[in-house]
Amino acid sequence: MLKKITFKKIVFVLLFLLIVSQFFQIDKTNPPLNKTKDLLVMSNAGAEITSIIRTSCYDCHSNEVAYPWYTNIAPVSWWIKHHINEGRRHLNFSEWGNYSSRKADHKLEECVENVEEEEMPMSSYTWMHGNANLTSDQKNALVSWFKSLRTGESEQPESH
Repeated sequence: MLKKITFKKIVFVLLFLLIVSQFFQIDKTNPPLNKTKDLLVMSNAGAEITSIIRTSCYDCHSNEVAYPWYTNIAPVSWWIKHHINEGRRHLNFSEWGNYSSRKADHKLEECVENVEEEEMPMSSYTWMHGNANLTSDQKNALVSWFKSLRTGESEQPESH
């Protein structure tokens, strides 16, 4: 009997906390956007690369986050906002023009590594955003493009 009462109390407290947490919503305001500092604009990226990066990277690595419906539900929204803040802090394509050439080159090197090692996009993101999964052709195109920016080449990789 004691276990049953304790279990009910725990469920009640958890439900109460879940309801109260809904009053603490995340800020979904994107920082101001200066398109001229965006990597895709600055590099004159082709349509294929632009589409891949916007679909698979921009929700965490830009100032153009599209917040999905489930970011209205705490505490999931807090976890997602934390990921977005960390993603922007680590790499923000919208702020590319503010990076020194040394920092930009290092970020491009990390982009190559993260795509090649399949660390990006994160599986926790692609689980809810299936269209963000990269095919091997898309991975190859991204890696080639990132490498071409590192070496100063301006040509876009060919589509397969």
